[in-house]
Amino acid sequence: MGGAGFAGGDGKAVVFKSKLKWVGLVGLVLSTFSLFTHFLLARYTAGTALSEYQSSITIFSWRPIFDTADLSTTIALQRRLWGPIRHLESLHPYANPRGTYPAPVLQTNGFIFVKIRGGFHEIRNSICDIVVVSRLLNATLVIPEIQSTTSSKGISTEFKSFAYLYNEDQFMSALAEDVKIVKTLPKNLKGSRRKKEIPSFKVSSTSSPYFYLHYVRPVLTRHSVVEIVISDGGCLQPVLPPNLEEYQRLRCRVAFHALRLRDEVQELATKILYRLRASGRPFIAYDPGMTRDALAYFGCAELFQDVHTELIQHKRAWMLKRGIVKGNLSVDSAKQRLNGLCPLMPEEVGIILRAYGYSRNTIIYVSGGEVFGGQKKLIPLHAMFENVVDRTLLSMPWELNKMYGREANLVDKSPKMSPPAKEETKVGAWKTSGPRPRPLPPPPARPKTYHIEGWWGWVAESDNEPESTVMELRTNAHKLLWEAIDYTICVEADVFIPGFDRDGKGNPNFASLVMGNRLYQSAASKTYRFDRKEIAKLLEEIRDQFYQANHTWITSVRRHLRRNLVDGLTKESTRSKPLSFLSFPVPECSCSKINSTKVSSHASSPSSNSQFPAALGAIHQCPSWMNGDMVPGPRGDESEEDLDEDDSSSIGLLFRQSSENREGGGEMSNKEDTQIEDQEELEGGER
Repeated sequence: MGGAGFAGGDGKAVVFKSKLKWVGLVGLVLSTFSLFTHFLLARYTAGTALSEYQSSITIFSWRPIFDTADLSTTIALQRRLWGPIRHLESLHPYANPRGTYPAPVLQTNGFIFVKIRGGFHEIRNSICDIVVVSRLLNATLVIPEIQSTTSSKGISTEFKSFAYLYNEDQFMSALAEDVKIVKTLPKNLKGSRRKKEIPSFKVSSTSSPYFYLHYVRPVLTRHSVVEIVISDGGCLQPVLPPNLEEYQRLRCRVAFHALRLRDEVQELATKILYRLRASGRPFIAYDPGMTRDALAYFGCAELFQDVHTELIQHKRAWMLKRGIVKGNLSVDSAKQRLNGLCPLMPEEVGIILRAYGYSRNTIIYVSGGEVFGGQKKLIPLHAMFENVVDRTLLSMPWELNKMYGREANLVDKSPKMSPPAKEETKVGAWKTSGPRPRPLPPPPARPKTYHIEGWWGWVAESDNEPESTVMELRTNAHKLLWEAIDYTICVEADVFIPGFDRDGKGNPNFASLVMGNRLYQSAASKTYRFDRKEIAKLLEEIRDQFYQANHTWITSVRRHLRRNLVDGLTKESTRSKPLSFLSFPVPECSCSKINSTKVSSHASSPSSNSQFPAALGAIHQCPSWMNGDMVPGPRGDESEEDLDEDDSSSIGLLFRQSSENREGGGEMSNKEDTQIEDQEELEGGER
C-alpha cells in the first residue's frame, strides 16, 4: 500500500514537471515572436526615425545630441538670429503668366532631343532653358537625357536617365499648358538617331533667341527633329529682352514647380528634414562650396596641403591646356583669398557665426556632395559647434540603398603591382669589345611599388589622371542624388550660409541656385550673402588671436552681416543674374502683397525706409486673389540696428577670453557699448 502510494506520487511529479516544460516552451516561443515583432517595427516604422538616427555611425567619438529646445533668451536676440528680414516680408512668389499667353498648339515644328552634361546645378539650369527654347521654337520636347545617369554608368536599371533624378509625370503635367512634352521619339526618328542622321547643335549658355529663331528653327522645320547637346550649364542667355519676360516666368515655373524630385529621393529628403526639426529648434544649412574644380579655377591651391595641393594644381593645368581658365599655373592663393575669390574655410565661417551670436549648441547641417579636403577641414567647425551634422549622420545605409535602387555588384580590382623591369638586352658591342675580365653591367632597376589608397593615388604614379571606372561613374550619379537631398534641405532651412558661390567654370554654383530658390519661395528667410573680401579683411585683423576677438571687432562683424542681408541683393543682382537667371529670379517671378494704406502713411516720414531694395527692381502688386492676408508695410519707427542687443557677456565664453580680462574691463566695455549703439542708431536714421 505504501509502495503504491509512493509510486503514485512520483507519477504526479513527472506529470507536473512535463507541464512546466510545456509552459516554459510556450513562453520561450512567445518571447521570440515578441522580439522578432519589435525588431520589425524598429526597422520599418517611420515613427522610429530618431532611434535610427541615434544608431548611425559617425567618424567622431562623440555624437551630436539634439537636446530639448531652450528658447529662454530674449526675443530681440532670437529675431536677430532667426527672424525674417522685414524689408522682404511682403515679397511673394508669383510665376503665373501675366499677359496674353496661349496654350501650345497641337501641330509643332518638330521634336527637340536633348543631351545634358554637368553637375546638379548645371542640369537644373539646362532643363529650364531647353523648355523655354522649345516654347520659343514651337517644338515638341522629348524628356531630356542626363548623361551622368544613363545605364552605362552602372546605376540601377529601374530608372532611365531623367527619371533617376526627377519625376517625369509631374514634369509633363506641370508644363502641359506651356510646352508639348513626350517621353521618347517616334519610331521612325529613333532609327535616324541610331544612324546619327539627326542634325545636332552644341550650344552654350549665352546662346541668344536670335540664334534659335534664325539658325535652329529652319533646320528643325526641314528635318522634323534636332539634337541639342548642352555641356555649359545652360543653352539660353540668362537675361532676355523685355518682350520675352513671360519666358523668364516660364523658367521659374519649370525650376520651382515642375522639377520635383523622384519619390524615393523626396521621401528621404523629407525624413532627414523631419529629423533635423525633431528637437523643435531652428537650424542652419551651410554649403562649403569647396570643390576641386572651383579651387583650381580661382587658384586657391595654396590654401591646402600635400596631395590636395597637387590635385588642385593638376586640375588647373588641365584647365589651362583647354582654355577654360586664363593665367598662370601658380597663383598667389593668399592674394586671391583677400580679394574674395576663394571659399571661406569652415573654421572662418564658424568664427563669424559665433561672433554674430549663434550659440555652441546651434544645429548646423553641412551640405555638398563633395567637400574637398575631407572631414579634416570640418574639424574646427565641429570644435566650435556641437551639433554639426550632414546627410550621412541623419540617414541609414538601407535608406540610401533603397533610393539607389537595385544595382549590379561592381568589384573594383585591386591595382596591379608595377611589372618588374625588363632585363635590358645586352649590347652586342659590349659582348665583343675590351679585354677580359670585363666589368659587369649595371643591375636592372628595381620595380617601383606604391602603397596608395584612395581615388587620388594616381598622383604619385602618373602625370595623367586615369579614366573614371564604372564604380566612380556610379558614385558620380549618386552625388546627384546627394545634392538633390541637400538642395531640398538648404531651401527649407531657417538660415542658409554659402561658403562660396562659384563653380569650376566661374559660373553661379549650387549655393547660388539655393539662394535664388529661397529668394523666390521665402524671400524674408535669412540668407547670408557674404562679402568675402570684407570678411577676409575682418579675419586678418584677428589672425594672430583668432579666438580672442574684442567687442569692437565683433560689432563690426554683426553690422556687416546685417547690412548684407539686404545690401547683398544688390551685388547678387549684378554678379549672378547675368550668368544665371535662377540665381536671382526677381522681379520677374515675384509680386508685392502689402497694405498700401500703411505704406502711404509712412511715406511722409523722412526716416521711413523704402519698400524694397532698389536691386529688386519694379515689383508688381500681387493679384487680388492673393491678398487674403495683407502684410503690413515696413515700420519706420524701428531700425534693423535695434535688434543688435548687448549680449557681450557671452562673448568671452564664445571666444575663450579670461574672466579676469572681462571683469577688469567691464566699466569700459559698457561705455564702449553705449557709444557703438548710439553710432548705429545714427547711421540707421541717416539711411
